[in-house]
Amino acid sequence: MAGWAGKLHSHILRLEQVHTFYGKIHALKGISLHVMDREIVTLIGSNGAGKSTLLNTISGVLRCKEGKILLEDRRIETLSPHKIVREGISQVPEGRKIFSRLTVEENLEMGAFTRKNARETRKDFEMVFGLFPKLRDRQAQIAGTLSGGEQQMLAIGRALMARPRILLLDEPSMGLAPVLVELIFEKIQRISEEGTTILLVEQNAMMAFQIASRGYLLQTGRIVLHDTVVNLQDNDLVKELYLGAENPI
Repeated sequence: MAGWAGKLHSHILRLEQVHTFYGKIHALKGISLHVMDREIVTLIGSNGAGKSTLLNTISGVLRCKEGKILLEDRRIETLSPHKIVREGISQVPEGRKIFSRLTVEENLEMGAFTRKNARETRKDFEMVFGLFPKLRDRQAQIAGTLSGGEQQMLAIGRALMARPRILLLDEPSMGLAPVLVELIFEKIQRISEEGTTILLVEQNAMMAFQIASRGYLLQTGRIVLHDTVVNLQDNDLVKELYLGAENPI
């Protein structure tokens, strides 16, 4: 995956006072955050806090009503989802949402829909197969017949086929056995180490804190806490709600 990230910048992604609505429901209420180039930042919060809404707003699936979303210094909040992919932001949605009737190879091809250079795309197939060897063995298999862990690998691999500079991950541990959660998080860390910036939504705060450098706590559409992971894991509110006194990191 070498070369998937762009040149080093201080803030590669920045949100400024972003408000998003579902109909009349005010889902995001003035969200401001930033992600540094090649950093892993995690968003934690309970169900309904607005985490998925935030990722969907960044990726253009939802439109913010107010505020700015900047990729480096370029505003992207008015761009369509496919243009945001072209700009370098790919999302792995909650629940994976693979194309269950297509093969593994066809799913990966769908991830490369913005790409024009067939030879470069072939290289990225090899990069994905190097990251997830099981996908190489199952190229011709119908994606809906894969195990949950393999489907998560495929969803991540599909997003990587777009050569993202920023990868948005929505609950990658959901529904997976603990041993597979460990494996997926090892791969996420490797993706980061090879140059891709990651914004990670994850209810399993203990796992997220093992690989992230900073974190934001969302509650009812607002960021109520932002700090380094080291400080967050010592925060009483985070301990009580997301770690548990009996399960310190």
